[in-house]
Amino acid sequence: MKKSVYSLVLMDDVIKAVDRQAYRLGTSRSNLINQILAEHLSCVTPEMRMREIFASLSELVSSSFQIQQQRSASLMTLKTALDYKYRPTISYKVELERSPDDKLGTLRVQIRTQSGSLIELFNSFFVYRAKLETALLHAKGRDDYGFELTSGCFTRKLLESGLDDEKAGEAISSYLTHLNRSIQTYFSAPDEFMQYAPQLEKEYVDMLQRYIL
Repeated sequence: MKKSVYSLVLMDDVIKAVDRQAYRLGTSRSNLINQILAEHLSCVTPEMRMREIFASLSELVSSSFQIQQQRSASLMTLKTALDYKYRPTISYKVELERSPDDKLGTLRVQIRTQSGSLIELFNSFFVYRAKLETALLHAKGRDDYGFELTSGCFTRKLLESGLDDEKAGEAISSYLTHLNRSIQTYFSAPDEFMQYAPQLEKEYVDMLQRYIL
């Protein structure tokens, strides 16, 4: 969304109130004023679009994930505990693009643990998962899939950007729900995972019929 520089004359008390609210929301003065004016004049801002996507996502995943409060309009963090000894936490951070072109945003999945064996299991799962996603998205004509896997952290771009806000939230929800179910299945019995993998892969293929994410 294009922006230009304008000069405005505002009361000092108004600016102080704007600055306090901008600080609470984790945004800038100019961005907050832009949001206030856009909402008052019924213009759609990136923040409004992102709120709609996250509202749709929250409604669909609220029973499966613990949703964390965020100061940034572009970021949502969801958490879940693994059904594994010590019940380590997996966090899913979804960061949306303010002006999506061919990418909707970024997903970062991270395990919170000091256990080297758990981190090794996490990385092993995502080696498998990244290989699967690369192959299936390539079959759909998407060769722009990329990921990064470091110790206990997996990051990838969310590809689909042509959906309306409600459908975008629905697509992210479907992907996260399936990914989390796959992770839970893997950690519950790593040595037996390949027995369940074909069904999970079929579910992912079915999802790709609706959303290229």
